[in-house]
Amino acid sequence: MDLQFSFYRPTSDDGKAVSQLIRACPPLDTNSNYCNLLQCHHFADTSVAVRQADRLVGFISGYLIPMRPDTLFVWQVAVAEQARGHGVAAKMINHILERKACQAVDFIETTITETNSASWALFERIGKSYAAPLSTEALFLSGEHFSEQHESEMLVRIGPLQRVATAGKI
Repeated sequence: MDLQFSFYRPTSDDGKAVSQLIRACPPLDTNSNYCNLLQCHHFADTSVAVRQADRLVGFISGYLIPMRPDTLFVWQVAVAEQARGHGVAAKMINHILERKACQAVDFIETTITETNSASWALFERIGKSYAAPLSTEALFLSGEHFSEQHESEMLVRIGPLQRVATAGKI
């Protein structure tokens, strides 16, 4: 199996494949195709797509928080089953942070449900690789914000990032 991965800025041409990938990666919440098109178009500088041969096998949607442009919010991380175990998710985050649009980023934020062990492991690894502390707090509660239809989402904040000492170690 060819394990060569190609990391790139997504385009609107990737929107349909992103929707398919996210549907194949539970427990991720699926978005509308239109939402994924907008993510690929409007947030291309802070998102990343990964192909292996002709197939989309990874995608991160992210954006800079408008009131805090030093913070990259990672919305979703999707990695196809056949690409798991090769560090693709961590490499995607590193790829985004290396871009000009993220030069001023000192913090990463995301939300994770308490039962999503893969995401917890990823972001704990990211924090360690950037020698940055990780803090958590409840952000969106199951009962209050989701009418008990979704697990509570914990806000995870990593930073400040120590980039020089850790470049390329993810």
